[in-house]
Amino acid sequence: MLAIAALSLAIGVFTSGNVAAQVEASTPKGGPYPSRVIRLIVPYAAGGNADIVARILTGKLSPVIGQQVVVDNRGGAGGNIGAELAAHAAPDGYTLVLGTNTHAINMSLYAHPGYDFAKDFAPISLVSSAPLVLIVHPSLPVRTARDLIALARSKPGKLNYGTGGSGSSAHIITELFKTITGVDIVHVPYKGVSQATTDLLGGQIQIMFNSTSTAMEHVHSGRVKALGVSSAQRSQLAPGVPTLAESGLPGFEATIWQGVLAPAGTPQPIIERMNHEIMSLLAAGDIRKQFIAQGVVAMPSTSDQFRAYIKSEIAKWAKVIKASGAKVD
Repeated sequence: MLAIAALSLAIGVFTSGNVAAQVEASTPKGGPYPSRVIRLIVPYAAGGNADIVARILTGKLSPVIGQQVVVDNRGGAGGNIGAELAAHAAPDGYTLVLGTNTHAINMSLYAHPGYDFAKDFAPISLVSSAPLVLIVHPSLPVRTARDLIALARSKPGKLNYGTGGSGSSAHIITELFKTITGVDIVHVPYKGVSQATTDLLGGQIQIMFNSTSTAMEHVHSGRVKALGVSSAQRSQLAPGVPTLAESGLPGFEATIWQGVLAPAGTPQPIIERMNHEIMSLLAAGDIRKQFIAQGVVAMPSTSDQFRAYIKSEIAKWAKVIKASGAKVD
């Protein structure tokens, strides 16, 4: 992911003198694009992380393209309802969608999600990314991820991990952790992350992958211990916390990410125009600071990089789901 960001920032703020002309020529009736409001479908409820990222982005994007970009929250079915709606929208550049790592997971988690994440969309750009932090209750006699793995192996089926629900990102990422390490820890799904966090703080469960903002707040207060971040490299969002890859799990990498896509068949000049504008915005210091405040980092990419990343994510999580037998309740 960081390699994508580095390359993207190097080439992402490119100038293209004929982009506007190409877009105009490709727009129905030869009119300029955009000539009316653009809808960005967010397949989750208002107030969540994806919604906040979308609203920061659209607030910056609207002025630079000369038309309002409005967020349309269409939550439900683990993000599938909004994604399916976007997949069947007219491919004219006026309906976009905020896709996430969850949609890549859903390709294997659901028998009939209602869309094909790799085929039904034209990727525009990655937008943001964040790791999860592996945290444990202070009562566990462990200081590192290696310690936790050894403890879990010595007590198969005796330790519990909590998530915000079956099929959630934290659930599947923990299943990846279990698959790689071979530990037997028991899943306790809650109706929300906050409930799971409360029970972790109270000692009812012992283990959890949580967002950096929530995790580090409780780490600093001494109410939990942080053992590692799920990203491939250390994160500025969790200073001083080692990666799981350097803690005995070589190659471990899993992040929560968001990106903007259009329905398949959207004219390429429109994709290029929106990619150019989004990448330019994500290179600016102000939006990057806003993202950091929300516990995510800017992660721009070219459309081709995003397409390749989506395919790799779908394949990666398909293996994890098959190996773990993870299901949606």
